[in-house]
Amino acid sequence: MRPELSRRAFLTAAALSALPLEAAAKTLCGVPLEILKHGRSRRRYLRIHGDETTAAEALREHLRTARGTGFIVTNPKRNILIAGGLLDPNRMFSREGAERSYRRLNPKWTEAELTPALAWLDRERPKLIRTLLPPKGGLLFAVHNNARGYSMEEEIPISQQTSLPRRDAPHEFFLTTDPADYALLAKGPYNVLLQNEPKGDDDGSLSRLCGRLGVRYVNLEVAIGKLAEQKEMMAWLERTLPE
Repeated sequence: MRPELSRRAFLTAAALSALPLEAAAKTLCGVPLEILKHGRSRRRYLRIHGDETTAAEALREHLRTARGTGFIVTNPKRNILIAGGLLDPNRMFSREGAERSYRRLNPKWTEAELTPALAWLDRERPKLIRTLLPPKGGLLFAVHNNARGYSMEEEIPISQQTSLPRRDAPHEFFLTTDPADYALLAKGPYNVLLQNEPKGDDDGSLSRLCGRLGVRYVNLEVAIGKLAEQKEMMAWLERTLPE
């Protein structure tokens, strides 16, 4: 049985690799995006921070064989100049999160500068959200790198469930908003956190938005530079979760 499964997997991968990888560019809500489409799938992928270069490389390689649509933010730095001020793109998915990010990154801004920027975001944000979110029942898979001391230890206290078989590798973990996806991921060899009941203030992150809307979302965090490990974990998720 195993040789047949291996042969089937090989033929599937060969067929997918023969499909053209369509590329396009678009700017939505001030965020410059490279859009990569490979075949037909409800699966969506995202690399949102421009300085997380390992994640971008892993996603490009992953989409050579995996079906789905990938979005890579092409701004070279982590924060983006949007509506006249610097903003963390993963804090712009709510007005509250965007306001805190603007205030932190633009400390000299006056209310006269902040208010119109937030109003502009409120008008433009829905277009970006509609583009990034998958069709009903589909999965949004975000890939990140950490290099500033961030680890799963910060997320564990606000998670509803955890599976931590690699507690000694706190920088490599999955975070999901869907209990069914968590149940499947938790059977595997990697650290997994479930956050389907967000606590505290809305930070404007995409995971928070997906949790509120009931969208299937998985975030993969891997230390920057660990390309092989990020590719391995992406491939494992691809085999483990339904489309």
